Amino acid sequence: MPVIGVLALQGAFIEHVHKLERIGVDAREIRKPEQLAEVDGLIIPGGESTTIGKLIDRFDLREPICELAAGGKPVWGTCAGMIVLARDVDSETRARSQPLLGLMDLSVTRNAFGSQLDSFETDLSIPAVSQEPVHAVFIRAPVISSVGPNVEVLSSLEDGRVVAVRQDNLIATSFHPELTPDDRLHSWFADLAHQHATNESAAVSSHS
Repeated sequence: MPVIGVLALQGAFIEHVHKLERIGVDAREIRKPEQLAEVDGLIIPGGESTTIGKLIDRFDLREPICELAAGGKPVWGTCAGMIVLARDVDSETRARSQPLLGLMDLSVTRNAFGSQLDSFETDLSIPAVSQEPVHAVFIRAPVISSVGPNVEVLSSLEDGRVVAVRQDNLIATSFHPELTPDDRLHSWFADLAHQHATNESAAVSSHS
């Protein structure tokens, strides 16, 4: 199985770690740049996106995360993590100096569904992951307001608002898959990381 890192600076990182461990994946809490060299994929969890973005810069993680993504390793941002991966956010958030990695060609609106009191759960169709509906928890969730031409929409709500996307090896979801008993999204992500690691090893072997 692959080694999956979970950015452990702030937010719901431990829930992702427990989910990965439950499906037999070697999960690592990531707080230092050198730790990223040991992983086959990275999850950026939900939490407070401005805080996570600032801590990424404070701990010198921006460049190694971008290098990891450029190298083809899967990166998955959930809720706040999706905001951090985006290239642009709503003007109100921009005014608060929201630090972004800008890795995905997305524009995102923070707290699109309202306050924590407006949190909700629903079943989503995500054919890339499963033919059966995936139960999703939305807590002060962002929504994707626009996507670039290279971004694949994985799932939308019934009203058409986009809540899950993929851009090559980069994944973003508005919701919190770590807060449900359903392991399918984490298993799917682990499979992507395993596939990339396997392909990378084969390429190294063929050139040795």
